[in-house]
Amino acid sequence: MSGGPPVSYAPVSLAHAALRCRCPRCGRGALFKGVLTIRESCPECGLDFSGQDAGDAPAVGVIFILGAVLVIAAFWVDVRFEPPLWVHAILWPAVGLPLTIVILRPLKAAVVALQYRHRRSATGL
Repeated sequence: MSGGPPVSYAPVSLAHAALRCRCPRCGRGALFKGVLTIRESCPECGLDFSGQDAGDAPAVGVIFILGAVLVIAAFWVDVRFEPPLWVHAILWPAVGLPLTIVILRPLKAAVVALQYRHRRSATGL
């Protein structure tokens, strides 16, 4: 820290932070360092992410929403096309796993952004 006045950041929308998986303070730094691992801090503004914990909320949301969609789709495919069981065994993991990652990243980023926004206002930071 240079001891100067604190840097002020324009508010970042929840949609921007969540859909682009960016820092909830500056909106520029990448939130994830891997597929689903949150960085220790923002590479752009230095915001500490160590206190941010998305927990199981995003995973539960994906399980309920995507799980229901995939089960309905599996029933529809089975009734409409009557494929052998091995087709289901290959098709649904191949569809479900990528969709899980695609949906889970923005949900996890949204939870982190909400925690940042509400903890900041609660602590006066």
